[in-house]
Amino acid sequence: MPKRSSKPNRSYQVADQIQRDLSELIARELKDPRVGLVTLSAVEVTPDYAHAKVFFSLLTGDPKDTEEALNHAAGHLRNGLFKRLHIHTVPTLHFVFDRTTERAADMNALIARAVASRSKDED
Repeated sequence: MPKRSSKPNRSYQVADQIQRDLSELIARELKDPRVGLVTLSAVEVTPDYAHAKVFFSLLTGDPKDTEEALNHAAGHLRNGLFKRLHIHTVPTLHFVFDRTTERAADMNALIARAVASRSKDED
């Protein structure tokens, strides 16, 4: 029986570790004033570990400025990952603003309006 070289969920494990380490690096080492309260929502790693798309959301601040600042600091953050991760290739980081929470809030507002208008129609 041939030996498998890697686990099938290894990329998920690597992405999860990158997310945890990046959260800590951004909170502790990044001093850019354009970066507000950032939450990393997901990390997607390519199969060859060459690139990682990092999705983030914000509590405060401008999404465009924060995305620009994070992408500007990507080299510094990648260097910090080199010291923490024990993998052969540390991916190049690409930060993308995640609009999922905004869309969810919009959908909740639409549903609430529909329920309110339906209850008014029934009365």
